[in-house]
Formats: sequence, C-alpha cells, structure tokens
Amino acid sequence: MTKVSAAEGLTPKAMEVGESGESVEGESSEGVRLKKELSLLNGVAIIVGVIVGSGIFVSPRLALKFAGSKGMALIVWVLSGFLSMIGALCYAELGTMIPKSGGDYAYISEAFGDLPAFLYLWGALFILVPTGNAITALTFAQNILQPLTPHCEPPKDAVSLIAAIVTCFLTALNCYNVKWVTRVQDSFTAAKILALLVTFFASLWYLFSGHTKNLENIMEGTITDPGQIAIAFYTGLFSYSGWNYLNFVTEELKDPYKNLPRAICISMPVVTLVYALTNVAYFAVLEKNEIMASEAVAVTFSVKILGVFSWIMPLFVALCTFGSLNGAIYTSSRLFFVGARNGHLPVAISLIDVKRLTPVPSLIFMCLVTLLLLMLNDVEALMVYVTAVEAIFIFCSVSGLLWMRYTRPKLMRPIRVNLILPITFLIVCTFLVVCSCFTCPKEVGIGVAFIALGVPIFYVFVMWKDKPSWMLKFCDNFNLTCSKMFLSLPENSKEL
Repeated sequence: MTKVSAAEGLTPKAMEVGESGESVEGESSEGVRLKKELSLLNGVAIIVGVIVGSGIFVSPRLALKFAGSKGMALIVWVLSGFLSMIGALCYAELGTMIPKSGGDYAYISEAFGDLPAFLYLWGALFILVPTGNAITALTFAQNILQPLTPHCEPPKDAVSLIAAIVTCFLTALNCYNVKWVTRVQDSFTAAKILALLVTFFASLWYLFSGHTKNLENIMEGTITDPGQIAIAFYTGLFSYSGWNYLNFVTEELKDPYKNLPRAICISMPVVTLVYALTNVAYFAVLEKNEIMASEAVAVTFSVKILGVFSWIMPLFVALCTFGSLNGAIYTSSRLFFVGARNGHLPVAISLIDVKRLTPVPSLIFMCLVTLLLLMLNDVEALMVYVTAVEAIFIFCSVSGLLWMRYTRPKLMRPIRVNLILPITFLIVCTFLVVCSCFTCPKEVGIGVAFIALGVPIFYVFVMWKDKPSWMLKFCDNFNLTCSKMFLSLPENSKEL
C-alpha cells in the first residue's frame, strides 16, 4: 500500500530552466512523473482537434452579425487565421526556448516573475479554460438535441445536463489513460476534418446546380465601426483558440525542439483553409437572414442541402466538439498541474496518480469549475468574455518574448522568429482589446476586474509566509487527504 507523509513528498518541485534552455529534472528518473508519449502526429491531432471544435459551428453567425456582410466575415475568418499563425510562430520560439509544460504560465513567469504568472493562472483557472470547455460542451449538447426538437430550441436544462455528462465522461477518460486520450484525439480529428470537407463539397454541388444568388453582392451591408469589427475578430479568434494548447504539454512531447514547431506549422494552415472553405459553404447555401436566425448553423445547413440525410450534420458536429473538448481537458489540466507544482495553487492539484501517471486531482478540479459555468448557458457573452481575457494574456506572453530578447540574449533559441511578427501581433491585440472596450464594456470590464482580484489573492495565499498555524495545518490535511483519496503523489516521488 502507498504511504504518504504530510512532511515528505507534498512540496511541489518546480523544474528549472537554465541559460541553456534545457530543463533540469532532478537526479532520479525513477519517481512518479508524466511520460513523454506524444508524437508529432499526436501533436498535430491535439492542435487541430482542440481548434476545430465548437467555434466553427457557433462563430459564423456571430462573425456575420458584427461584420455585417458575408464578404467581410470571410475576410475576418482568413485574417483571424493569419493572426493565429503569427501567434503560433511566436509561441514556437517560446516553447522551444522554455521547454516547460504550462504554456503562457511558464513564459510569463520566466519573463515577468511570479505575480503576472499567478494572474494568468488565476484567469485561466476561472475564466479561460472552464469557459472554453463549457462553450464546447454546450455546443455538443445543442447539436445532439437539435434533431429531436426540429421546430424549436432544445430545453436549456436538457442542454446543460448533456453538456455536464460529456464533460464528466471525458474527464474520467483523461484520468484513466493518456494513450486512450490520444487515440480518441487522433480518431476524432480525422473524422472532423472529413466532416468539414463533406460540408464544402456538398456546397460545391449546390453551387454547380445553379444556386449562386447567395454569393452575389457579398460585401453588401459591411460594417466599418472599429468596435464592431473588433468583436467580429473576437468571434473568429475564438474559433482558432487552442493553437497554443500544445505548449501546455511540452514536457510530454517527444523531441519538443523539432516536433513543437513542426506541429504548429502543419496544423495552422490546415485549420485556416478548412475554416475558410466551411464558411464559403455556409454562405453559398444559406441566406444572411437564415444564418442570423440560427443557433446551430450546421444543422440549418444540413436541413436545406442534405434533406433526409440531414441527421448526419449534427453527428459531425458532435464528433468535432467531442474531440475538441477531449483535447482541451487533456492539455489544460497540465496548466493547473504545473501551477500547483510551482506553489501557486494547492499542492493537491500537482499530484499524479501512482498507477496511471495522470494528474487526476487537477482534472477533477477543472471538471468541477466547468460544471459550475455550464449553468450560465449564454454562449455569445461567454465568447466575448473569454476572448478578451485571453487576448490580454497572449499579449503578455508575446511581450515576454521581446523582453527576453533584450534581457536574456544568450538563452538558447532553437527557433528565432523575425521581430516583425511579434510586433505586428502586439499591435493587433492592442487594437482589439481597446476597441472592444467601447462595444462590450461590461464583458471586458468583468474580465479585467476578475484579473485584478487575483492581486490580493496572490499576496495573501502565495507571498504571505507567516501564515497562522491553523491555516497551515488545514492545507497539510487537505493535501494529505487528496493524496490518499486519489492514490496520488507529487512528481518525482517514490512509492513507499
């Protein structure tokens, strides 16, 4: 039986990165630790699988709403993909320069210190990750139930229930076995790309049959207000969100110096092309009013063009969102695992299951927060909310790249991007955040206020060293209870 002491093994051991950029993992290789099991194919599948999820089935309506015309909406989609590619290339340098799991958390910590890193972790813990997962789960449930209620919207309680069930199921799968997770991810990624290509070719058949009126005057009604355009980009960028998720699991990627940039460079053009083709398909088949009135654009598309086979599209959407949620749960749980390992979250979240070598407490905690957010069930507000906060922290990460170019020029950089790329990315991010403040001040304000709330939390729970004995005792008992409950130990610990 595994024995754990409250004094031994429950202190997080952070991995350090020296000036060479190589991780120092400690002397023992026999302890409990995450395995390097992700190949290049797995990396591509994770990026594509996480990106191609709920966004492509939710955002077309919202992008069209704020862009005003089909033509402008297409421009927004392509430019969003281009901007995401620039960001991904910057993250390729960051990921190979700082080969730690945790993504933005690790990069912000290295560049600016503990407080900004904690604020990212705080925002990710309660905004970025669970909100994105909640949107994906709600989209899965919406499209699964839509064929059962073709003439009205599915009941909100039923949607929330199905979303909660799929979230719990995928969390359990991630707790059980990493190999099963990657197999599911590979399979569903291939299925979702096939599904979107079927959508495009069906629309080609529709166009060649002489139905071209929906693509005439596609720039009519274009909105030029900067604030509206910024929100249109938010909806597009939300659909591309996930391009940095592979950076969360760098420590589990085989040969990360080669495979991380390769996976990014393969994935992003594929996703951009698929998204552009899918939007062309929607716009060719559906009129503007039909898109604006639909909560499930893919289902409306299938009813109009596939007839008796329209049930296929909700199935395709379910495949896409299921795979996306699976990949997001897998990668983002490592973020909280790393944060806890570095002392910015309770030690219990950094524990690893001694048999399955998965961060079970981190996965379960993230599942609980996601379940709470499922009760909101307002996809549009959640989308603006999460994208505004994400843009702020991605701005910080890319700023860190420029800052470390100046302060740590000798740090090993297997990939070194041209300075024009991060500067361009920062300018666009600034434009989007500032302009969105005028259009959606409530959502952006709530996000910024919540980030600011993390400052006193940091000083009380992280920086305050002379905590009362009762608080220390409570924390030790909580960590020990979680260790026994989940049969888990900190990284590099040995079974006794």
